[in-house]
Amino acid sequence: MHTSITDDIKKRFHAACAIRGLKMSQVITELVEMWLKTNEVIH
Repeated sequence: MHTSITDDIKKRFHAACAIRGLKMSQVITELVEMWLKTNEVIH
């Protein structure tokens, strides 16, 4: 998946992840999973 965000947000996100010893991809996956729990339509 590719997405566009401002450089400022990317730098802030990278720094927040690094401080916690996390990879940005790990956090993004977690955020998408949380979003899906409340927004996914199951057929």
